Amino acid sequence: MPGDRPQQARPTGQVSRPRTANHSSVRTALLRLLAAALAAVVGTSAAADERIGLVLNWVPTADHAPYYFARAQGWYRQAGLDVSIEIGKGSAVSAQRVGAGIAQFGIADLPTALVARGKGAAIAAVMVVYANSPQGFYWLRSSGINGAKDFPGRRIGNPPGDAARIMWPAFARRAGIDPDGVIWVNVSPQAKLASLKSRAIDITTDFYNEHDLKVREFGADLGFLPWRSTGLNPYGNSILVNTDFLAAHREAVRGFVQATQRAFAACVKDAEPCLKALVAEASGLDLANQRDQWQRVKELMRDPTTEAVALGAFNPQRLREDYDLIRAQFGMDKPFDVDKVVVNDFLDTGIRMPREAP
Repeated sequence: MPGDRPQQARPTGQVSRPRTANHSSVRTALLRLLAAALAAVVGTSAAADERIGLVLNWVPTADHAPYYFARAQGWYRQAGLDVSIEIGKGSAVSAQRVGAGIAQFGIADLPTALVARGKGAAIAAVMVVYANSPQGFYWLRSSGINGAKDFPGRRIGNPPGDAARIMWPAFARRAGIDPDGVIWVNVSPQAKLASLKSRAIDITTDFYNEHDLKVREFGADLGFLPWRSTGLNPYGNSILVNTDFLAAHREAVRGFVQATQRAFAACVKDAEPCLKALVAEASGLDLANQRDQWQRVKELMRDPTTEAVALGAFNPQRLREDYDLIRAQFGMDKPFDVDKVVVNDFLDTGIRMPREAP
């Protein structure tokens, strides 16, 4: 038409290309979407790993191997938990740290935990490790001690926060001796044997799982009195949880308890991988000694409830007896319903302690 510019023919061989601006915009949008998706995945993964602390009752030994094994196997991670393990300084200190929320979980002798709860500590117990009391007294026969009736006037050495020192009045009354009739000497866990050997102390307290070490050290001169032989058999080491954490993170508690159950069951079946996980992280341990200890630990774990209900399960009747014992011996500033504070709610009932071979 008039005024229209004539169309020019495209040169032969020239290829039509899309405008690069549109192509670049699409690519940029796709990259942004990909980056957002990756960020969401990473953020979700990080959020899934709840960071929690576990404070032990003492320095790591064979009875703590399952926690290290569960962590090494990634079982806590599978439950969405990033677990750190802190060396302890006694059941009383462990109960305090959990009650204050410094650690979410802890290991403590149950009577000590009940005393702490009765003073208002924000703790609950969710799994028992020692279904039988591991507590015992050790001395040298050559010192003239033959039993509990010879304890008055003697020096008993252990750490200030030791569960045996806290529960001593209950034992003394059961044994028919004056609770104030002995002299307490502060001795670290590592110095107990040396102090006994040098006669800096006359008696020490210790858990049964280290019995074989003392037998090798002292032979026939070793005197031993387990608490349970006197009829005093309260529950021993148990897993505590901060009650505020429990209220807000029930599934995290369930995940921790069941991963720990799984680890204990695996260690009962085959201790070697568990003990190797322990010594890999806790320096200075003798593997042969830890093997001996684990055999004793299994004895302490086994009772009719852990065999029939679940590994780690409490028996309600025994719990009430322990509560009544603590209340009678120490009083209770803040009484509580033990059935609601010490629970089996988070255990996997499919995991049980195997019955002892005949």
